Amino acid sequence: MRRLETGRLVIRPLTPADAPFILELVNDPDWLRFIGDRGIRTLGDARAYIEKGPMEMYARHGVGLCLVELKETGVPVGICGLLHRDYLDDPDIGFAFLPAHRGKGYAYESASAVLEYGLRELELARVVAVTSLDNERSGQLLEKLGLRFVRVLRFPNESKDVRLFATATPAAG
Repeated sequence: MRRLETGRLVIRPLTPADAPFILELVNDPDWLRFIGDRGIRTLGDARAYIEKGPMEMYARHGVGLCLVELKETGVPVGICGLLHRDYLDDPDIGFAFLPAHRGKGYAYESASAVLEYGLRELELARVVAVTSLDNERSGQLLEKLGLRFVRVLRFPNESKDVRLFATATPAAG
């Protein structure tokens, strides 16, 4: 995934140097509640998560979660990107932001840029997203981005249902 810029944000691939931010983000109570505990407790765990998750996905699929930072200061505020999941037919857009940076439009701004990149530059036919059943704010953001609720599903080896959203599929012609 290449670097993207918006009016206020830089969206760039994660590197092991971003481990302190990732350690904080994945242990945020809302991440734990809505996304799940990844067992990341140390900087080493966070570096390994970046290397075996996003960096490996960039290498294998050309997409992955990216760091979202403020353009003016370089302060990291969240992550956003496209993911390739073996159990989904289409790329999945994902995002998460630290509490201090929510409610400022950063999630919408970064997700809009990532979605446009996927649909226009990567020429994806469809992008999907998943949220936990009770994550209303993410569902509202996905709808604001133009995705629509499709159905409730359960991923393989998971115990909880999730909501699946998707961009409109182009009409067959």
